Amino acid sequence: MIDSASFLEENRGSRGRGFNRMKPGDVLTHLGSIVASLMFVWALFQQYFPYQLRHNIDKYFQRAFSFVYPYIQITFSEFTGERLMRSELYSAIENYLSSTSSTQAKRLKADVLKNNQSLVLSMDDHEEVADEFQGIKLWWASGKNISKTQTLSFYPVKDEKRYYKLTFHKRHRDLVIGPYLSHVLKEGKAINVRNRQRKLYTNNGSHWSHVMFEHPATFETLALEADKKKEILEDLTTFSQAEQFYARIGRAWKRGYLLYGPPGTGKSTMIAAMANLLNYDIYDLELTAVKDNTELRKLLIETSSKSVVVIEDIDCSLDLTAQRRKPKESEEATSEQDQKPKPPKEDREPKQSQVTLSGLLNFIDGLWSACGGERLIVFTTNHVEKLDPALIRKGRMDKHVELSYCSFEAFRVLAKNYLLLDDHQLFDKIRQLLEQTKITPADVAEHLMPKTVPPNAEVCLSSLVQGLEAAAAEEEEARSKAEEENKEEKEISAIVEETKEENSAGKEESKYNQQ
Repeated sequence: MIDSASFLEENRGSRGRGFNRMKPGDVLTHLGSIVASLMFVWALFQQYFPYQLRHNIDKYFQRAFSFVYPYIQITFSEFTGERLMRSELYSAIENYLSSTSSTQAKRLKADVLKNNQSLVLSMDDHEEVADEFQGIKLWWASGKNISKTQTLSFYPVKDEKRYYKLTFHKRHRDLVIGPYLSHVLKEGKAINVRNRQRKLYTNNGSHWSHVMFEHPATFETLALEADKKKEILEDLTTFSQAEQFYARIGRAWKRGYLLYGPPGTGKSTMIAAMANLLNYDIYDLELTAVKDNTELRKLLIETSSKSVVVIEDIDCSLDLTAQRRKPKESEEATSEQDQKPKPPKEDREPKQSQVTLSGLLNFIDGLWSACGGERLIVFTTNHVEKLDPALIRKGRMDKHVELSYCSFEAFRVLAKNYLLLDDHQLFDKIRQLLEQTKITPADVAEHLMPKTVPPNAEVCLSSLVQGLEAAAAEEEEARSKAEEENKEEKEISAIVEETKEENSAGKEESKYNQQ
């Protein structure tokens, strides 16, 4: 009789020797068949098992797995509120992980900041890096979910939703959720301030696109009177430091500026100087490209804090004043348009913007204007009298700044900027001419632009004197012509009045004779 123990041992050994004698290719074939079998079973499970049953199995499996899996995961999505706003916490995490990613991740994304002189690296999608905080270890992973939008198009748009996932041991829950995440948010914001490169945005319909903002304008180089410059500087500085004040009085942290004056007086340069002073981004809003009030609201929501929202030449952007016409006038205008023959379909102009004055007013100081904080809203115009008073009243456009023709004080700033001059023998003559004539800072700057190498200040100042004398002569000629026209109008009016009196007297005499 064969001993059972010896039989089992011999059988086990024979199987082990048989497995050891298997070739590497046979082992891979065996493993491949096992994996294929598991995939086949999983496909059958997904296709033929009811969804509710699969959902319950998955739910209870996850619950059972949590008893033996000691780690907790937190997901931080890129967008919050139905993709309306980019999460500040996501941006802070992205900045915080930039240094860790450059040393640990195998796949990286690169970007250039700080005037193309600083390289910043971040980890690519589906990468993982480790971090330590107060002796505990954590893991960060980046991910991306892609889904196609439900639109009929030959080029379907992919909706990408990125996220970061934090994994840590459950016994460190309180430490991670409290101090660690506060540390990540604080450090991420500090890194963002150090690496911040400001941007100039413009809208294409309801979407913003941007380029790097590198305008060199400052208040030191701005051709403006010292008192007015100081007033604006103090106002901007006070606003940027008034977060607690605005919260206490219950107002959104924003301020409106109306810059008005003739063309060439430095309105756009003023906006660039304001952005450089406060280190803000600029959003240059083109109203004619906005379809309706809903798109305008969406653009406002997507603007960031620490920004200047600009609408230049607002009197030319939309016919906002026409929307306050009396109903009778509006009906007459509509009937006149109806009587005109309609052009062929292919000759018609593109549909105009449907943004209304009400929508613009809500954009400035409505409920939606409180989304985000520390924001300037700036309007520019060459004709302030054309704007609706409701649009520029205090509370909407809080500060009105007139940028007028070049004064002697503004000229001295330009002479310092262009020619490095503090004084010159021609300055007195230029002062007298500036008091007699109107010329914009842009025209003065063109005369002061060096025409030779090296620059010749005498030539530039002489050119300015000639330009001022020519402008003064033109103004004098225009004034004389206007006076002559007024004189002729008065003479014609006097003749008309005299004729009316003679006719009246003749009628009275005729009436008397008839009686």
